[in-house]
Amino acid sequence: MPDELPQEPQSGLGRAVQDLREKAEIDQATLADRTELPPSLIAELESGNADPAWGDMRKVAAALGVSLEALADLAEEFEDSD
Repeated sequence: MPDELPQEPQSGLGRAVQDLREKAEIDQATLADRTELPPSLIAELESGNADPAWGDMRKVAAALGVSLEALADLAEEFEDSD
């Protein structure tokens, strides 16, 4: 079995998710419910300490009412501003 790649911090993605969640006026628990993901994953994602699966990010984007492209664009903006 091949070695797993190390997780890479995703600070821009975390900031984008938090920004969109706050604009939607929902808390992390509500986002977790809407995505059917563990609340701990939402917290790790927002802190930039998670390297989430593609399918999880589709769920997050849908729950926040944005496309994956819009979420990725916002994440890139935050990455570029660091």
